[in-house]
Amino acid sequence: MNQDSMPTSEPINRLIQELSRLPSIGPKSAQRLAYYLLRAPEEQSRQLSEAILSVKREITLCAVCFNVTDSNPCRICRDEERDRSQLCIVEQPQDILAMEHTRIYRGIYHVLHGAISPTEGIGTKDIRITELLERLNNNQTNEVILATNTNLEGEQTAMYLKRLISPLGIKVTRLAQGLPFGTELEYADDVTLTRALEGRQEL
Repeated sequence: MNQDSMPTSEPINRLIQELSRLPSIGPKSAQRLAYYLLRAPEEQSRQLSEAILSVKREITLCAVCFNVTDSNPCRICRDEERDRSQLCIVEQPQDILAMEHTRIYRGIYHVLHGAISPTEGIGTKDIRITELLERLNNNQTNEVILATNTNLEGEQTAMYLKRLISPLGIKVTRLAQGLPFGTELEYADDVTLTRALEGRQEL
């Protein structure tokens, strides 16, 4: 009998089904993970489930930059040593991790939680642009760095934001095109991202 067609118990089937909902996890990977967890000590499974529930219970969005955080404002927004004249705009919270990993950027952030994508029904009101403009009107930002992804949606979003921000008299820059088109920021290696940041160009 083919392994795929072999019957499995309902709890295992349910676990495989739930794991396969995760990004980048196909049916085969979900199956391997499910059987790994089945063989793992109960304590390991308990710690995993508690970690997942803890994230859902304790993580919220920073009221300032909209990064994910367990304190409000987040650690970066509270850090008095950050350069508040620079504001880096990213699509998702995980993009901040990529930027911070370079240890080059010392400004602050704003997370849009998406990008403009008419084909997916995501418009300008579906991401945190209103909150961004409120921040720009209420602080001492001298430069906005557009660090949206280098794909069609990211480029559309960057150009739209540039049109909104430029009339405010704030310098608007874009990460240098050392990032190949189609690259998502969170997957860019440190060297490429560092060069893109250091070589950013004014729009």
